[in-house]
Amino acid sequence: MRIDLATAAGSPERPNEDWAATALPASGQGGALVLLDGVTPPPGDDGCVHSVPWFTARLGGTLVELSASRRDLTLQEILATSIRRTADAHRASCDLSHVRTPQATVIMARWDEGGVEHLVLSDSVLLIEAHDGTVRPLLDDRLDRLPPGSLASAAIADARVRNKEGGFFTAAADPSVADRAVTGRTPAGRVRALAALTDGAARWTEMFHEGDWADCLEVLRKEGAQGLIDRVRALEEGDTERARPRRGKTHDDATALYAVL
Repeated sequence: MRIDLATAAGSPERPNEDWAATALPASGQGGALVLLDGVTPPPGDDGCVHSVPWFTARLGGTLVELSASRRDLTLQEILATSIRRTADAHRASCDLSHVRTPQATVIMARWDEGGVEHLVLSDSVLLIEAHDGTVRPLLDDRLDRLPPGSLASAAIADARVRNKEGGFFTAAADPSVADRAVTGRTPAGRVRALAALTDGAARWTEMFHEGDWADCLEVLRKEGAQGLIDRVRALEEGDTERARPRRGKTHDDATALYAVL
């Protein structure tokens, strides 16, 4: 088994809001990965005294612990439990009903000798590579399906489409959002490797169109997770006239996790 993980903040002036980790039992049987992309709130009150990195660390740590220790729970049940526990940790001090309360996208994968379970919530990406080199992207594309203009401003996105029917969903303070996640299971014989990418790392394919998802996985295999992020940063630096449309940031936090099973 081989695991490669790299992350880079979008700006030196603010903390990295991505979070990622893996869990590998000492027995060598199976494992799990978790990747979160914290949602940066617009300036102003978000009803919470805690930062987004605090939230992603609390939620991510619980997700990893339960993914490894509670094989009797589904990934959706683990996500719901983890959201509830994280909410309980700051319910007394914060307004968790605020639309901008700390939140994150979620990627989870868990594998054993029988297969790989997956869960995807919001716009991070999970790639599954088969032994023949075929790459299957597992996506929650609700954000991309919003009507034009819905993301014209962060305020509109928060008020009208965030965690609402007809919009898109993130892990915040409501455990029921776990039911909105994209989930499934792939037989072990059909999985050679996994890759989890926050949207900052997925820009290589999604924004700059340097290659498809199979090409992206090839970069990870040959150059590693840091190599992919370095490529994204070079493309961002070269796009001085903002020829490529993007949501707000010249550089976004970027995290890539590559696991060869």
